Amino acid sequence: MPLQQLRLNAGADKRLRGGHVWIYSNEVNTKETPLKQFEPGEQVVVESAGGKALGLAYINPNTLICGRLFSRTVKTPLDRSLIVHRLNIALSLREACFDKPCYRLVFGDSDGLSGLVIDRFFDIFVVQISTAGMELLKEDIVAAIEKVFKPQGILFRNDGKMRQTEGLESYSEVAFGEVPELVPFEENGVPFVAPVHKGQKTGWFYDHRLNRARMQQHVQGKRVLDLFSYIGGWGVQALAAGADHVTCLDASEFALDVADENARLNDASDRFQTLHGDAFNGCKMLLEEDEKFDVVILDPPGFIQKRKDIRNGEQAYKRMNQLAMRLVAKNGILISASCSMHLQRERLVDIIRSESRALDRQAQIFDQGHQGGDHPVHPAIPETDYLKSYFVRMLPVS
Repeated sequence: MPLQQLRLNAGADKRLRGGHVWIYSNEVNTKETPLKQFEPGEQVVVESAGGKALGLAYINPNTLICGRLFSRTVKTPLDRSLIVHRLNIALSLREACFDKPCYRLVFGDSDGLSGLVIDRFFDIFVVQISTAGMELLKEDIVAAIEKVFKPQGILFRNDGKMRQTEGLESYSEVAFGEVPELVPFEENGVPFVAPVHKGQKTGWFYDHRLNRARMQQHVQGKRVLDLFSYIGGWGVQALAAGADHVTCLDASEFALDVADENARLNDASDRFQTLHGDAFNGCKMLLEEDEKFDVVILDPPGFIQKRKDIRNGEQAYKRMNQLAMRLVAKNGILISASCSMHLQRERLVDIIRSESRALDRQAQIFDQGHQGGDHPVHPAIPETDYLKSYFVRMLPVS
């Protein structure tokens, strides 16, 4: 069947021509193409105000971002064939960047598959769908993964917050083969297991891979504190790099149990301990006990989810950075990170500056990092460039 047209308002094609792929509902000429005529997930031909075809998109008439362009021609529908093609293109980048098949295979818009995330753990694939357009292609996504990779198992972790906005139900299910509760994988040469069924997001966060590799250069023989540790991504890699002792602090007992298992996998249980509790209160407790650490890793969840959260979120980053700094020993290192796209890099630097000065210490930033090659940045979509980390030596004022 021929696809319906989605006509844009005058000038609304400028962002798309510049490389962006999102279409906002207020950019649509609703007199000529009423949004109510479309079904959620339907594929349409996107036209400029003058009627020139700009490409194909899938649409959800009930959301602010009502359209997502997936092709710049009108001859390439989003189907199994195109998904296979884009998976192969994504794979070629990951294979160029990493020597083991453990990475984020698909990073949504950056890999031409808006609304789709796939994390790979050797032969296990964990898939997250966040849009109605991708939800209609579930079977094609599974078939495409089967064709390209011959997987052991495929798990859908379709329980993200964005699904509610798209009018989609939350669920988690094995779509193919077998997927154990704890899935083995490797990062920076360090073995881990990830709780893909019950953990956060897909069970793991590959985005900090390069920053954790940088961290390994600075921890041999050191006492290390990993705040918001989850399952020990930073802390266990510090152990593998020769840290004298690592403490992981997290609010989830389940996550800490998996962190214990990851320490055991690396024959480092005797140099490892966990603390269960809120990171703010946990830091205060450690301060009351006069604890100091040579390296403190601060990798919190996103304190700023939306623009309206910026003020309160920045306050949370300030409080947490100051608490972490107070736990850093003389001439020790703070690794301060943020995954909040709305926290600008220069703002995090300013927070590091102001909070170190409040403690009468001198912050010396000697390294910085961002997301790895399996989270490529789409140059037209700032939201895809979100991760930042700073390596800071905390010096006394002389």
